[in-house]
Amino acid sequence: MASRKQDSSPVDLPEVDFSDDGDVRHLHLGTPWIQGSMNLDAPYDLELEYIQRMMAWLLFVDPASVGKRHAMQFGLGAAALTKFCRKRLLMRTTAIELNPQVVAACRLWFKLPADDSKLSVILGDAAEVARHGHWAGQVDALQVDLYDHDAAAPVLDSKDFYADCRGLLTEDGCMTVNLFGRASSYERSLEKMAAAFGPGALWAFRPTREGNTVVLAQRTPLRPERQVLAARAEIIQTRWGLPSPKWLRGFKPVHP
Repeated sequence: MASRKQDSSPVDLPEVDFSDDGDVRHLHLGTPWIQGSMNLDAPYDLELEYIQRMMAWLLFVDPASVGKRHAMQFGLGAAALTKFCRKRLLMRTTAIELNPQVVAACRLWFKLPADDSKLSVILGDAAEVARHGHWAGQVDALQVDLYDHDAAAPVLDSKDFYADCRGLLTEDGCMTVNLFGRASSYERSLEKMAAAFGPGALWAFRPTREGNTVVLAQRTPLRPERQVLAARAEIIQTRWGLPSPKWLRGFKPVHP
């Protein structure tokens, strides 16, 4: 959670806890719903399939440029994306999280490193950060995973919010969003993203078995040839251990 619902007054923040299932640790926000996971033997790897897919923006940039780029997460979760961007990709990384208990839990239980010259974990509201001009045009990879403790629907899901997100991106920047829930909710979210980014800017995966659909929106719409994406996917897998060649079987433009 990194924002209050758009149409509500301030709310009580949920309690934060974790559970261990063999060598995997899960984050919970006061319910049995899993809000993030970590392999205890590989704490800087990406455990969940949908979280791996949130890295699909790597397909659209030169791999040699990644370490010079800026990643931002809206919603810390179990800090998987934040840790991967900072520790594996060596990127400047900024995470926005509303609940101080989540930040504390990630530092205590999920191996989130202390802030340093390239890592900033900020207590704040994602909607306010997106609207503010401080990071406008400075974010290369914006990763949005904003679900409440019931994991029922995105906390922020409006055309205005997505337009603000677009304003944060560099010219070749991308936003990846986790959408989870009913098909009708997914279609409405796509319409709002298309209104903010343009229909030609959207790409989407097929849903995971758990029902997560990752959507990617480009600041500047690009349609690389399939062989270019395939070559990048091989580099991503070799360099960072992500199953990126498999992504291409279910990752396509929303509007061909």
